[in-house]
Amino acid sequence: MEPLIQSHHNLLPVEIFTSEIRKVCGQFDVEPKSRTGMIDGGVTTKRFGAFDTAIVDINSVQIKRDKKAIRQDPGEYFFLLVQDLGCSQVQQEENITKLRPGDMFLVDSVKPSSFRYDNNRSRQISFHIPRDEAMHRFGNIGYGGISISRDDPLWLAIHSVLRKMITSDDTHQQSLGDAFLSLISAYLHTTYNVSHIEPSEQLLSRALALIDKHCLNSSFSPRDVAYHLNISERTLQRHFQILGETPRHRIINTRLEHAHTRLCLRKEGVFNESVTDIALSSGFNDLSYFYREFRKKYHTTPGSTQ
Repeated sequence: MEPLIQSHHNLLPVEIFTSEIRKVCGQFDVEPKSRTGMIDGGVTTKRFGAFDTAIVDINSVQIKRDKKAIRQDPGEYFFLLVQDLGCSQVQQEENITKLRPGDMFLVDSVKPSSFRYDNNRSRQISFHIPRDEAMHRFGNIGYGGISISRDDPLWLAIHSVLRKMITSDDTHQQSLGDAFLSLISAYLHTTYNVSHIEPSEQLLSRALALIDKHCLNSSFSPRDVAYHLNISERTLQRHFQILGETPRHRIINTRLEHAHTRLCLRKEGVFNESVTDIALSSGFNDLSYFYREFRKKYHTTPGSTQ
């Protein structure tokens, strides 16, 4: 199967490689393949739509996350792991799965896991799905380690959306990201015994989807979300409390993430847009407000984004 991503690797001391893994994915331990303590690999990050993504190239023996690591670093994510090159064996709880190119595995970061490579070169793409959002979109996921079977027609749909999300321009990534989450939700509910989603959780999921779809419209507001859901703004606010944010903050944050992605692509020469154009296309019609909120979130100015 053709790889989704082309990436780079270098000969690195295991300490540096482990440090890079921990910065991106949390507390993991790496076992090198030789006594030299060197890893032929690399860890890079990308952002596709709303998803922080780690691309891990490795030629090693094992990466693992045990109970001690979890106590030091509580899990905030589910990781959708895509085997992009080579093979690996992933284990979470009693679930042990051999991954070959194109295979996908949903990892729960609050449960111990291990990844074995048997000295073979491997590249894995890890899409980070925030735990709170996953629980509300997918339901109560009460298990660790889920293989997305190639025999299910939804596997092809999920893989196709991922490829499209990785290769498309930023304009379509929000809608592709929502389709990605919807397909995973459909797979889980049709394949596993996922606990029933309460009506309140369904409403929150619909609200998140509306924000993802319409937030780049500068006039879109929490009032519009409440109107579409046929509820009051106060009720909408109450449903968002479990995420620790308000609907307005969610809209602003999604707009900022969209702007940040475009600014990064601008830096790489993919787009030739001014900061003003990016702010306006991201749903901000007040530039001073955009600069203030951007600096608050990313601790830099839009023009200095790398």
